[in-house]
Amino acid sequence: MPQPIEKNLLERFLSLFTRVQPGEGFAVALLAVNVFLLLGCYYILKTVREPLILADGSAELKAYAAAVQAALLFFVIPVYGWIASRMDRMRFIAASILFFLATLVVFYFLVQAKAGVGFAFYIWLGIFNVFVVAQFWSFANDLYSEEAGKRLFPIIGVGASLGAWAGSVFTEQLFDELHIVGMMPLAAVGLLIYLGLTWLVNRRFGARAIRVGSVDDSKAPLGKEGGFELVWKNRYLRLIAVLVLLLNVVNTTGGYILDRTLLSSLSNLVASAGADASREVIIGQFYGSLFGWVNLLGLLLQLFLVPYLFRWIGVRGALFILPCIALGGYSMLIAFPFLAVIQITKILENATDYSVQNTSRNALYLLTSREAKYKAKAAIETFFWRAGDMLQAGVVKLGTTIGLSITGFASVNVGFTMVWLVVVWMLFREHKRLSQEAGLLEPTPDSASDA
Repeated sequence: MPQPIEKNLLERFLSLFTRVQPGEGFAVALLAVNVFLLLGCYYILKTVREPLILADGSAELKAYAAAVQAALLFFVIPVYGWIASRMDRMRFIAASILFFLATLVVFYFLVQAKAGVGFAFYIWLGIFNVFVVAQFWSFANDLYSEEAGKRLFPIIGVGASLGAWAGSVFTEQLFDELHIVGMMPLAAVGLLIYLGLTWLVNRRFGARAIRVGSVDDSKAPLGKEGGFELVWKNRYLRLIAVLVLLLNVVNTTGGYILDRTLLSSLSNLVASAGADASREVIIGQFYGSLFGWVNLLGLLLQLFLVPYLFRWIGVRGALFILPCIALGGYSMLIAFPFLAVIQITKILENATDYSVQNTSRNALYLLTSREAKYKAKAAIETFFWRAGDMLQAGVVKLGTTIGLSITGFASVNVGFTMVWLVVVWMLFREHKRLSQEAGLLEPTPDSASDA
């Protein structure tokens, strides 16, 4: 009789946070390191982005740039799906990363030439973020079953939270010395390492599939249906799309409130920082500090709360947490519209978004088809995400036209959040129905304690 396989040291350590089975530790650790690199690179570029667009622009210009992203993605998504249907998994991921690397090099030389690229770079980085991060989670969804994904995604998410925190803190510490042109090459090197690790994980899972006699579908192209078509035909995917849209409207409107308040206080901040301070450095350091606190809190939530939430209330139950926090935070802003209060609100909101909400949202796709994991997810996490930006830009345009104050914009966010909670309830019911049809057990207090 064969002896049961025992957990190694890494798997015993990871089991402190979630249930890890023998043989799963190395692969999940590689994926966590990989998304650590990806989010670290993104936050380096995100901190670079803020002074590029705000130092020579305005909070309104930043909001309008997000709307341009949505318009571009409407045309990019069909091309993305067409390419995905003609390449295997690894070639498709490699082509995407190399494309973004090439364009980053172009921006590097334009910034060195002191060309005004803040608006264009903002659009590029927004598309890069939603495409590449969505593609990573599509890859993870493709590797794991629904049962394994619910157990292991919280650990992979720790890598994302840690990478986002490390990238923002690293940038805050070195921004004054390296400035914008020094940060871009660091991000490019990180993306190259990310691509190499993705290849290693893909090869490991392919070899494992052959070894255990299962089907290795890593080299199989996807079906011909496009991402938009998959979303329109499926109620569950449509609800996820609406959820993403509302989430982003609320989040980016909150970001506009923060930008507007910061810019109105910038003269005082520059004066108090000393004669050598500049608008660019003050903005860069402010956002570096903000992102650092957001991602440190997000890391703690991801490590010590998310795995237990998935056991106690499940993926669909965890979706209620962020809108409840947003509802309370923006209600508070109506009474206290100060920079410090807005900063704290955004730290709590974004930290929960990047940990609890992000892991829960990505785990929703574990119940979908392989085509939906790559194509529908890409459409939702890019076009519908940026459609939220477009709607938010309309809110900003209308609000500034009629003279809305900070408290007025906070009131608008309260209204959007209430609609968001209704959509979460509908998605809760649909996810429950699909889980029951698939014969999957729901978390209960007893099963959570036994886990």
